[in-house]
Amino acid sequence: MKENFKDYGSKERDILFSKSIKAGKRLYYVDVKKSSKGDMYLSLTESKRIVSGDPEMPQFSFEKHKLFVYPEDFEKFTGALADAMRFIYEQQGPVEQRPEDSQGEIQLEEIEF
Repeated sequence: MKENFKDYGSKERDILFSKSIKAGKRLYYVDVKKSSKGDMYLSLTESKRIVSGDPEMPQFSFEKHKLFVYPEDFEKFTGALADAMRFIYEQQGPVEQRPEDSQGEIQLEEIEF
């Protein structure tokens, strides 16, 4: 997670909080941003790495999708998200986590000082 956004472009300066989630070829970003009027909102971004071209000299690009959720909609949004997740679990049961999700972060206990 980035902690200092002052060194980045003007769009990045508006980020007050950021958390990234690695999921295979995808990266999800959960950001709290501030509008020009000073109002905070949630910005959700999915970034997917696309590999194309020659296998020996692949070309990499990123496909991004953004969603903005404003505070007045948080309760409705989280309710709908919880309902959708509950539906999936009822229909197919809990989904196993990807191996890289559980190993992606280094735990402090694993580091020798």
